[in-house]
Amino acid sequence: MADSESTPSLPAPAPLSSRKENITPMSSKIAELNESRSELLTRIQSLKQDLQGWRSKLDTQVKIYKDELSELKKSLNVEVEQLRSEFKELRTTLQQQQEDVTTSLRNLGLQDVSGDTKDNVIQSPIVKEREDGVDAEHVPTVVIKKEEPEY
Repeated sequence: MADSESTPSLPAPAPLSSRKENITPMSSKIAELNESRSELLTRIQSLKQDLQGWRSKLDTQVKIYKDELSELKKSLNVEVEQLRSEFKELRTTLQQQQEDVTTSLRNLGLQDVSGDTKDNVIQSPIVKEREDGVDAEHVPTVVIKKEEPEY
């Protein structure tokens, strides 16, 4: 009895025909799995190619947009510089015209109001009134020079 307890009992060998039947379904399952694996690998490869094509197109579009934005930025910078130059030229022209008007007024015997003292100048806003007596519109302040009577 000790002998039978120490060695496990081996299953009785199955008949040979039973093993063949088990092998046939296994080989068909393996063939199915291999076919399925092959199809999946083909799909994965196709998806990888699609992804690479998409990336390539995306990279191309991004490069195009970057180039367009760069050109637009350059164009806008040129426009801004032109406007700055034109405004500077306008400012210079206006200053020159203001100087010319001041000189003309001096030549005609009129003095520039800005050189007078505040005591000799009255500042009065001109106000247009509506018919009902309410202020309709305010016009900028008008400067009137006081003339001292000559005795």
